[in-house]
Amino acid sequence: MKGETMVKLDLVHDIQASYRKVVDSMSRPGLISDLAAEAGKLDRDAGCFPSTMIIAMMLLDTEVTFKVFSEKEAQVTHMFNRLTYANTAEAERADFIFVLQDAASDDLRNALQKAKIGELIDPHQSATVIVETEAVSGDKALRLTGPGIRGESFVQVKASADWIQIREEKNAEYPLGIDLIFIDESHRLLCLPRTTQIRKEEVR
Repeated sequence: MKGETMVKLDLVHDIQASYRKVVDSMSRPGLISDLAAEAGKLDRDAGCFPSTMIIAMMLLDTEVTFKVFSEKEAQVTHMFNRLTYANTAEAERADFIFVLQDAASDDLRNALQKAKIGELIDPHQSATVIVETEAVSGDKALRLTGPGIRGESFVQVKASADWIQIREEKNAEYPLGIDLIFIDESHRLLCLPRTTQIRKEEVR
């Protein structure tokens, strides 16, 4: 399974290249990175986006835990465990939470509400939530401000409408909070660290 899943992926070069893109997008919120080159080397029938699998191989190891929300939770969980040897945990304790495109309509809300926000003595003991979505783009739907953004940036994320409010509530007591990674069907990636402020743009 492992060989079939990864097909032509170079576990050193391609994962490192993807990691640099994620770091760039996390340090510069609003920057949309493209993982298509790396994702194109993976099996498309793995139960998740190929780019999501790359994120999993990049972030998961024996020292962290993860939770998957999906109709194919058992299949994807098994695959992530086989590829990374990371252990699973309930959403309240997981270091990384994956909400896949086929997840139930309220799973993103549940995942965000349950995600751990860390502790004051160690705020990094918080969750990163990785969300598969239909599309992310630079359209002027959401205005982003905060560290790493020169002035302001604009993005659009096609996801359930209430994620912004829940994220705001989870991140109300900085440095506690959660970080978000959105990945779409075309392998475009958007990172929203807890320090980023989001405001919906008015439709004119």
